[in-house]
Order: sequence, then structure tokens, then C-alpha cells
Amino acid sequence: MIRLILGLGNPGREYENTRHNTGRDAAVFFSAKGGPASGWARSEFEYDKKSNALIATIKTGKKSITVALPETFMNKSGSAAAKLFRAKKENEDLVVIHDDLDIALGRFKISYGKNSGGHKGVESVMRALKTKKFVRIRIGVSPKHKPDSKDVIKFIVGKFKPAEADMVKKTFKKIAEALECMATDSLDKAMSEFNK
Repeated sequence: MIRLILGLGNPGREYENTRHNTGRDAAVFFSAKGGPASGWARSEFEYDKKSNALIATIKTGKKSITVALPETFMNKSGSAAAKLFRAKKENEDLVVIHDDLDIALGRFKISYGKNSGGHKGVESVMRALKTKKFVRIRIGVSPKHKPDSKDVIKFIVGKFKPAEADMVKKTFKKIAEALECMATDSLDKAMSEFNK
């Protein structure tokens, strides 16, 4: 059962709908539209001073899922994680969603206990929780041709083209289904069904 979903990105209007905010946007999509059409009660996002994050809650029967959007920049995401989640040896109930330059646009990958792959937000969460044993949903943001290393920063904080944005929205729907599967069934089932 999922207890916390952390959507990584940068706060502020200028970063909305950018590649680097794909994890944050996917978490917002799930909070609004994920799960069964009826039976799951949802709250609006509200600012939580203690964690410096926007927090929404989804009630799934007797259990509840916290969806958090850190209000820090990406490389400080761990500070919110540490305030909202107490790490254990195994943390299948924590899901961190983020962009991934090594995965093609329109695809995503669920993983558990993997290294950060150089993603600064994920590194921050790993440092803060002192573990890499948690679930990650890595969302592809790369077109057919990846940008040169000198253009990467400009590329990831750039916005999607309209056709790309449509692909991303379809991906968010699939991610919402995967999260519902994790919440109602298991991580293993979600990974076997959605990691294709």
C-alpha cells in the first residue's frame, strides 16, 4: 500500500509544464484523476509549513495516500521527504516520481532500490532518507535525439511542444493506473503490468 507519493519538480509558475516538472505534474494528475471514479475521496493541495510542501490526501477506504509537492528547488527535495516519511529497511510505500532524460518521451519505468542515475532530486531524497530502497516512477522526457550535454539544462527546463504535451498526458493516465495498481494490489503486479 502506498503511503506517500512525492512529485519532484521546481515550484513557481515559470516551471509549470516543463520537462523537469514532469514528476510533479504526474503527481498532481493522479491526485485529481487517479483511482476509481468513485470511492476515493480527495482533498485539494494545501501548503504545509513543517515540510515546506503542498500536500493533498487521497482516502482509499480505510487507508490514505499523501501526495506531496516539495516547494523547494529540485536539488533540495529530500528536506520535504525527511519531514513526511520515516525510512525503514524496505520502503515500498514511498513512491518518488520524476523526469528521466534516458527514457523516451511517452514511456515510463517503475523501479525499486536503484541508484539515482545522476538525478539531483532523487540524490537529495536518498541523502535525506539515508536509503535508496524506495519506489521510483521515472518518466521519459527525451525526444528521438537527446540534447548535447551543454544544452541539457536549457532543454529540461524547457516546455513541451503541443504534440509532446499530448503524449505526456497519455503517459500520466498510464502512471495513474500503475499507482492505483500499487495502492490496491502490489508493487510486483504494477511492475509486471506496466514495465513493458
